[in-house]
Formats: sequence, structure tokens, C-alpha cells
Amino acid sequence: MLIGPERRNEIIAEIRNSKVPVSGKLLAQKFQVSRQIIVQDIALIRAAGYDVISTNRGYLLNEPDEVSRIFKVSHTDEELEDELFSIIDLGGKVVNVMINHKVYGHMEATLNINSRRKAMAFLEDLRTGKSSPLKNITSNYHYHKVVADSEETLNLIEEMLKTKGFFVEAVENDERE
Repeated sequence: MLIGPERRNEIIAEIRNSKVPVSGKLLAQKFQVSRQIIVQDIALIRAAGYDVISTNRGYLLNEPDEVSRIFKVSHTDEELEDELFSIIDLGGKVVNVMINHKVYGHMEATLNINSRRKAMAFLEDLRTGKSSPLKNITSNYHYHKVVADSEETLNLIEEMLKTKGFFVEAVENDERE
């Protein structure tokens, strides 16, 4: 018999992996505890930040369906708008920008750009001299973590980046960074 924290992790996994709502009765039987213990566990799971939905047929876990991929890219300052618009227009969100500098090491900045409005605000900050792109200190080579609703969307984004010549095949110990 599992103790509290282990049981709650298993309950989360059970609900997450089910295609249909999981009843409290079924969970109680599986974990050999009372239905009341399951209700208490669900309350603790919610308190831990999980969005557990109670239905008349059982419990569901409401989790955003997102996948992510890191793309290595290179482009000029003039192509930055095209890169961002292309990613977001296909349904991607540009989470961050990262570089690997030979002296300074790994550097990263959060972007969270998922609309043309946010992209334009970011580009305006660059144009007015508020900052300059991190890519400029690594000869335009940089990485973006991009999230989307599916691998298919990420594949479309990758193909578009390749078509536009922005995509760079990542290679171990790449001297171009």
C-alpha cells in the first residue's frame, strides 16, 4: 500500500493517462483506501497546483496540450520580423532566445511572443535602441524554444525555417556559435 505522496503521484498519473474520467470509487479500489481518502488526496493535488476537474463520471486532469522544440537559427537583424511572424503565424509561441557564447557561456532571455502585437512591441524596443538582439554577439547564431499545440505544428515551423534559410542543423561542438 502506497503512502500519501506516492499515492497522490500515482493518482495524478492514473487520471492523466486515462482517456475517460476516473471515478473515485475506482481509485479507492486500486489504491486500497476509502473513497474519503481519495477526496482528501484530490484536494491536496489541487492545492499543489493541478487543475483536477470533478465530473459526475469521475476526475479529469485539465492540462494544456503543448509540445516544445528548440530550434537553432541564424538570420540578420532585418530578417528578425520575418522569423518571428513566420513562427507565430503558424501557431508557435517563441518562449525565449538563447545563445552559447565562447567566453560568457549560456545566455538566455525570456520572450513569450505569441502574437504579432507582442512581436511588434519587441521589435520596436530593438529599433528604438532599448536593447539589441543577443544573436549579434554570436554572429547571428541563436536558439529559440518554441511551444505549439502539436508536433505537426512544430514540423511546419521547422520546414518554414528551412525554406527561409533561417534553420541551422545543430552539430556537437559547433564552432559557429
